Amino acid sequence: MRSIIWPGVLAIALGLAIPAGAAPAAGADLKGTIPYDEFERPEVCASCHVDIYQQWTQAMMSQAFTHHWDEIEYFELAVEHAKHDPSLKDAVDGCNGCHTPMAYLAGDVTPPRPSEGSRANESVNCDICHTITGVHGDTPFNFNWTIEPGRLKYGNKPGVSSPHHDTAESDFIQSAEFCGTCHNEQSPHGAWVKSTQLEWAEGPYAEEGVPCHTCHMPKAHGRNAKMAEPGMVSQHLFHGAHDEGKVGGSVELRMHPQVRELLFDDTAVLKVQLFNAKAGHKIPTGSVEDRIVWLHVEATDSDGTTYHLPVDEKGFDGEEYTIAADVLAYQDLGLAKGNPDFEGLPRDGVPVGDRIFRKPYFDPQGRMTIMQWNTKSFGPDYRLGPRETKIETFTWPLPEDIALGEVTVTATLNYKLLVEPVARYLDVPAEEYATVVINTASTTFEVYD
Repeated sequence: MRSIIWPGVLAIALGLAIPAGAAPAAGADLKGTIPYDEFERPEVCASCHVDIYQQWTQAMMSQAFTHHWDEIEYFELAVEHAKHDPSLKDAVDGCNGCHTPMAYLAGDVTPPRPSEGSRANESVNCDICHTITGVHGDTPFNFNWTIEPGRLKYGNKPGVSSPHHDTAESDFIQSAEFCGTCHNEQSPHGAWVKSTQLEWAEGPYAEEGVPCHTCHMPKAHGRNAKMAEPGMVSQHLFHGAHDEGKVGGSVELRMHPQVRELLFDDTAVLKVQLFNAKAGHKIPTGSVEDRIVWLHVEATDSDGTTYHLPVDEKGFDGEEYTIAADVLAYQDLGLAKGNPDFEGLPRDGVPVGDRIFRKPYFDPQGRMTIMQWNTKSFGPDYRLGPRETKIETFTWPLPEDIALGEVTVTATLNYKLLVEPVARYLDVPAEEYATVVINTASTTFEVYD
């Protein structure tokens, strides 16, 4: 039985300075402290916790290391980048602290590829979460949990007995800070490249005492084990960014024209309201460097001709990163690919003029990047906060050839897990960057002569 404390967080707790450019909580000195065999295999848990195990197998928790994009990003970008820049080795090894914690603790870094079938493939398994005892420091991030693998397992219920292990209730496992140990992350340059729990903590759901589990581990009546008494059981669904059902409808859309009747040579002005109605964090969140959420607006006249409407500019600093453009970015991919002269890839991969809800990440040279470990600064944070409403305006001079009669205007809010030009360049499976429609809204106006 041992407790693990990540040194970067200890430095923060003691008020010590972390050297610029160092990974603030990489845990590099603690690799290899706990062998694999001190952790139960998930299949052992499955013998009693049948439903919970099956739910876990379908969740990203069980695929955090084996998932296609995570494998490509880690092995083909992060690991290769660290070979060219050895100062990144600890930070890149630290990826495993959240994606396959057992491998990190066992010192099995760089782990074998998923195809080799090692225990690293268990990703974030049952025994990791249920033997975590707390967090070291005031801010949860970069896997700064403490852990005591062994017979004692922690959960959210008091007085529970098991024939296989001891149990204890844990306030920490029920807290948003528990999730924050991996869903908050600082880069080696001290940039908050993941901040989902911090976003929650600053929002209305934290004030109301609604933690992450309420939405991502909803409770239902049942049994959490074969021998357990019936009761309310936390479902181990962990549905989030990779779940179309969770993403769909998370933002509500409405739209209207300012004038319902227009002369054929007039200008239409339309407004779209977007309300983050469901997420307790910003949309998008997590791996914001990869995600792209964009608003596409089209008008169709009475003859069926369709026109694309670009969004109006608002004039804030860095707005150019939030309106789709035909420009290049991601030049630092060349650092991982051994091509320092790499010219980059199309930045957005969506129709020029569409509004993008994003927070651009910049590398040390000020270039937009999707490599979080190479992130030093950010552009404007133009995302949808919890219960925030943004209004986008579309000013459209009617085209000369527009047909008289009713014009239907449709706004569609789209989402991709990964910017398409990057996905195609890295041969990511198509399903990993498929477009998901978050929501749509429509309105009409009349054109007359």
